Amino acid sequence: MEITLQYFDGCPNWEVLDNRLAEAVDGQSDVRVTRQLVETAEDAERLGFHGSPTVLIDGVDPFSDEHATVGLACRVFRTPAGFAGSPTVTQLRVAISAQGSEV
Repeated sequence: MEITLQYFDGCPNWEVLDNRLAEAVDGQSDVRVTRQLVETAEDAERLGFHGSPTVLIDGVDPFSDEHATVGLACRVFRTPAGFAGSPTVTQLRVAISAQGSEV
């Protein structure tokens, strides 16, 4: 499984998501996590980047919102505690497990 963390410099939440992602995949040797810096509006458009941070699991955004615009913007996620700058570790584990079961 390939997980990509997309972000832009200056995003206050990408490192939080990076840490939570590391916790969520801890001990899973079949998971590879990469980071992708999105530097320009053109890059965001080309990638279909819906804000920072974004996590792609085998190219799929499990937290996608059909109303989200493409561009260099901060992203929020619905969590059990309300809106936050990153999904919870539990939400990440569920998304990873769901994507893994589709393979």
